[in-house]
Amino acid sequence: METAFTVLALGMLVAAAAAMSLRNLIHCALCLVGAFGGAAGLFLTLGAEFVAFAQVLVYVGAISILIVFALLLTSTRAVETAQPWVPPRGLGPTVAGLVTGLLLAAVGLSPGLPEKTAATSAVSVQELGRELLTRQAPALLAVGLLLTAALIGAVVVALREPPPTSGKEEPPA
Repeated sequence: METAFTVLALGMLVAAAAAMSLRNLIHCALCLVGAFGGAAGLFLTLGAEFVAFAQVLVYVGAISILIVFALLLTSTRAVETAQPWVPPRGLGPTVAGLVTGLLLAAVGLSPGLPEKTAATSAVSVQELGRELLTRQAPALLAVGLLLTAALIGAVVVALREPPPTSGKEEPPA
């Protein structure tokens, strides 16, 4: 189990680093899908099956497809040809040292986990589904309508015709 966790964690880190460093935005989005998939695998190794399947459905499925559609519907030529930002010399090690110091301080100052934890009842996926489709149905429908409206708005913005680039100006209609 530890080997699977280590392999998934390293794969997720590599995919996330590739998503941050590649120049082509479509390749970045696909690497982000790999990082999301690695997170779902990590949840599976930790015994959180519902969270893993929700990760696959929401992030690997919906969010990544939304990102790819947004990239394909908008013009990415300007982003690909832009000059990359070059950080000042020594900024990376300074930020890495600061974050490492903060993490070590947080771990060192934490009281630790209690020895005995209160027994919690396991909630099944069936109970969660029943709750979502009964008491939480209006909220679920509202989120669905909001996402649909956002997607329609993105398509409308992407389909607008650019202004004419010729030297002659057309009279307004």
